[in-house]
Amino acid sequence: MSAETKCTSIEEVRTEIDRIDRGIVALLAERGCYVKQAAKFKKTTDDVKAPQRVEQVIAKVKALAEELDANPSVIEQVYRAMISGFIETELAEHAAQQGNVAGNS
Repeated sequence: MSAETKCTSIEEVRTEIDRIDRGIVALLAERGCYVKQAAKFKKTTDDVKAPQRVEQVIAKVKALAEELDANPSVIEQVYRAMISGFIETELAEHAAQQGNVAGNS
């Protein structure tokens, strides 16, 4: 269903939202795999937190939101929450990798 297609019932709306949610979760899972890989390239927890990189991503997605006629404020809120969660995951992955490196030395 394209963005121009109008639903004729709440059930259709919910079906389309469920379809979109499935795609979003699949993409988040894929993104998470790359986040875990990124941890091995970072030397410190500050490298993981990377506030400048966070702001670059936020600026990029807000511009993309404007381009796609999405609400930039909503996109920023979603991305900040998502990035925060992924940073926690990456910090744990980074700590585990550092433990393995220290244990192997």
